[in-house]
Amino acid sequence: MKKYITIVLIFFSSIVFAQEKYWQQHVSYKIDVALNDQEKSLKGFETIVYKNNSPSTLNFIWFHIWPNAYKNENTALFQQLKNDTARAAKLEKYTHGSIEGLNFKVDGKVATTEAHPNPQYIDVIKLKLPKPLKPGDSVSITTDFKVKLPSYFSRSGFADGEFMVCQWYPKPAVFDKNGWHEFPYLDMGEYYSDYASFNVNITVPADYVVGATGMLQNVDELATYKKVGAKNVADRNAKPALYVAKNKNGVKKLNYKINNVPDFAWFADKDFVIQYDTLKLESGKIVDAFTYYHNKDSTLWNYSIDYAKDATKRYSKWIGEYEYPVVQVVEGPKNNSSGGMEYPTITLITSPDAKKESLDAVIAHEVGHNWFMSMLGSNERQHAWQDEGLNTYFQFRYEAEKYRSNSVFGDGIPVEVQALPVKEFLASIYGALSGAPMTSAIDIPSDKFPSSDQYSEASYLKTALWLYILEDGVGREKMDNAFKLYFNLWKGKHPQPEDLKAAFEQSLGINLDKYFELLKKEGKFQ
Repeated sequence: MKKYITIVLIFFSSIVFAQEKYWQQHVSYKIDVALNDQEKSLKGFETIVYKNNSPSTLNFIWFHIWPNAYKNENTALFQQLKNDTARAAKLEKYTHGSIEGLNFKVDGKVATTEAHPNPQYIDVIKLKLPKPLKPGDSVSITTDFKVKLPSYFSRSGFADGEFMVCQWYPKPAVFDKNGWHEFPYLDMGEYYSDYASFNVNITVPADYVVGATGMLQNVDELATYKKVGAKNVADRNAKPALYVAKNKNGVKKLNYKINNVPDFAWFADKDFVIQYDTLKLESGKIVDAFTYYHNKDSTLWNYSIDYAKDATKRYSKWIGEYEYPVVQVVEGPKNNSSGGMEYPTITLITSPDAKKESLDAVIAHEVGHNWFMSMLGSNERQHAWQDEGLNTYFQFRYEAEKYRSNSVFGDGIPVEVQALPVKEFLASIYGALSGAPMTSAIDIPSDKFPSSDQYSEASYLKTALWLYILEDGVGREKMDNAFKLYFNLWKGKHPQPEDLKAAFEQSLGINLDKYFELLKKEGKFQ
């Protein structure tokens, strides 16, 4: 017994020591922004409080000013699109975007900026601090900004009367134990952002319906959304109840707040139908659920609220409880079929020709990013698999349990396979997946993949197969426990691959060196 206690104390001490060594920066945003729907532009002002929790003194802060990625065809974004035949078609017709009017001040003093040395990175800028920012100290940064939104072809912009306002505000790059991560905006390759609190005022013409990261603080507006949305859930097949502005010719200012999330996005359209309901998690926690979709006949989105609720419940049961007060899903432009793009508490879904099963699956996947992107804030640009692949593994379980379907194989799944129990069905799916070429290794930075096809294949599918191989060896229950420990240890933080490995080894009680070496393996797993 004494030996056991000693081992436990040594282990506990090592965990505490590791936690003491870990640090991450913190940012708080106060943003006021107004939409000009005629100009397709935003005018804003932001105040950022940046706290240096690192052991290093900082003389500058790199900033992402990502709307400039859309400014001309020489940016890293456009070069990547042009070099990828699978995505070059996006550039057939488009309107450029940009950000201008920046006038940074630090603690009230005018601060100078410096361009990135790479001429393709005009969406990255260095803010020079008037005096060094010492460990433990904070600094207040302000700036005006004006954004010209691009036509929608890569996550942010406008199309068909809908505004997708994503990656839109000046944002500090992440500084962590590996240094600065001042990478440019890319179409293939997502993000890595500091955890932050947001207090955002959004001014729009009064007849727009808005969905945004966080909780809407305007009591009357929120009550209207809930009343209209609940009616649309209660009678799904009737003509939908629509939002009616109190002053159609005026503007309204909406306030949204949320803490401890890595990003903020918002969406606006006059045409949105709202659905609203609540869901109850196993702990008893109640979460608000909203979906926003286009007003059209025979839409599958009549049941979108059910899909959002079910995904939130299942992921909470499998991985760890959903931490936010609201979950939201937005239908994207009708002429775009890119799939979806996730942000904390809200996701955009662009699957206009989806069937029930595939719409449910893509909603589940994007809602699932609240775990693998938001609550677990890994570096998506460096290790896309740690976000996309872990999420796809759970998406495949979701599809199997509900429908005996799979997004990869679609209608090609034989009837006799669809009749199998869940365990055997998934074994058949992964067996078929293991026969795919899987050319690239998994753990490659997003911008280093030869094509978007290989990026998707490795980061999503090959990673899901990699996880299934472990599950097949240790069993579903132990695999779930390993994920739960990983979540509990690293929620609200920036886990690296070695942190996932350590959590899994701690939970499973086995050495996973050879298993994690597979992340570097090209071609099929043997």
